[in-house]
Amino acid sequence: MRIDPIQLEKKSLLINDYEKHEQKIMDFFDYSPIHDYEKRVIDIQNRSFKRKQLTEVLQKVNEGWDAPPSTMANINRLKSEDSVVVIGGQQAGLMTGPLYSVNKVISIIQFAKKQEECLGIPVIPVFWIAGEDHDYDEINHVFFIGNENLEKHSLGQQVNEKHSISDINIDRIHANQWLDELFIQLKETKYTKNLYEIVKNCLDQSTTYVDFFARLIFQLFQEEGLVLIDSGSPEIRYLESEYFVQLIEKQADISKTVYDSFHQLTQLGYSISLDVELNDCHLFIYDHGERILLERNEFGEWIGKQNEIKLTTEELLDIAKNTPELLSNNVVSRPLMQELVFPTLAFVGGLGEISYWSVLKSAFHSLEIKMPPVLPRLSFTFIDKNTKKKLRKFAIDGGFAVNHGVDQHKINWLAEQSHPPLHQITDQLKQTINDAHRPLRNLATEIRSDLGQLATKNLEYLHRDIDFLEKRIQKAIEEKYHNELLIFNQINLTLFPNRGLQERVWNPLLLINEHGVDFLKKLTNESCSFKEDHFLVYI
Repeated sequence: MRIDPIQLEKKSLLINDYEKHEQKIMDFFDYSPIHDYEKRVIDIQNRSFKRKQLTEVLQKVNEGWDAPPSTMANINRLKSEDSVVVIGGQQAGLMTGPLYSVNKVISIIQFAKKQEECLGIPVIPVFWIAGEDHDYDEINHVFFIGNENLEKHSLGQQVNEKHSISDINIDRIHANQWLDELFIQLKETKYTKNLYEIVKNCLDQSTTYVDFFARLIFQLFQEEGLVLIDSGSPEIRYLESEYFVQLIEKQADISKTVYDSFHQLTQLGYSISLDVELNDCHLFIYDHGERILLERNEFGEWIGKQNEIKLTTEELLDIAKNTPELLSNNVVSRPLMQELVFPTLAFVGGLGEISYWSVLKSAFHSLEIKMPPVLPRLSFTFIDKNTKKKLRKFAIDGGFAVNHGVDQHKINWLAEQSHPPLHQITDQLKQTINDAHRPLRNLATEIRSDLGQLATKNLEYLHRDIDFLEKRIQKAIEEKYHNELLIFNQINLTLFPNRGLQERVWNPLLLINEHGVDFLKKLTNESCSFKEDHFLVYI
């Protein structure tokens, strides 16, 4: 395995400034993501956490997913008053979802190992499964790589209500049919049969898609001590009860600071993908199984966006104290809740997460806590031997392909296959005809203006016939070099799918089927620099 760092060229202004530690953006964070971990440990030690209850919840939840011994040992270490966690999370995608979920897990594990060595205290890797999210359409599919296109393979199970992913039971018929069809499309390798048995076993033992996700993650990372938590589980909800009370009591202040920070950042020229209003509550409530986002009306009541529900503050506080499983966090309150529950050394996030975390500093301060260091996760593109050979065949730099794709290389290469190039021949022919045709146009114009117009139209017809012939010749050239052009398309699908990063489209299943899980283990045991934008991993 060879790992080469590269720079990503398509980054937002906010991320670019954050990576450079520009003061105008760092003012919106409490810590540097590179330097402040000793300071962060001191700040954590000055706070108290419900470690006993937390470890009891983690033990119960992780045992339910048949967590490996390394995980249970790390949960036990979390009882120690000096222990901290490195944490990040993602939705429970099918087959773990796109590669960025696995890349985030690897980032959390690597950074936890590094900081344990540096700080000399237990540092536990924790992955927060966003089971409370209800966007089923985001997690119900994987993409396959065809010869020329990406092919979406969706689960047949229909979910029309806004149920949290944690509450969606697996439809056995659709799920097993989906899995079988998935593996039929995979190329048969020495790993395929065993991989199918592992995945099928995980599916059979799961009740929900969060269970399926968690069990599969444990199969991929058995020895690293990764601890999982489902943000939508009732067990964690009861632990969060008193913290929901705090969020409700501080709602007005939290909402105002988030709103103000958003507009301050916007005025600085930063673009943040977050919808915020002063009346946002940043909490959901479950009503008849559906997840409803709350806001405040002019009377101070807590209402659903479509007026589905109406509660007083006292009624909502009573729910938080007695039935907290009816409450759920949104994109703003989840980071706050995470910080209240876990002694967090660092939060590991994607670039989009870092963007919206930038509005949260004052919201943390409303709860009299600091925002943890926010560390950009590691980002990988995997390049197998076949793709490496294709890049070398056409002298294409891997970093360029990841940043830009290879469409221009394809156009240039195809143009070189005719000597001189086809477009050069047709341009010269048009110019020759234009020159030869000019005396005729001039004469026609001198005799009568309508004849001049007819002559001009005649020239247009000649050019159109040349264009027609050029297109037919071009098509014939493309047919002649179909196999070569297919290679360019395959490079794009591998390294620049949907004109973006591989990790945002590809599912790890494709790589695991081809290379087994060893490449993930090797990568997890590497020590990649978190100062780098992106890595090319040659496997």
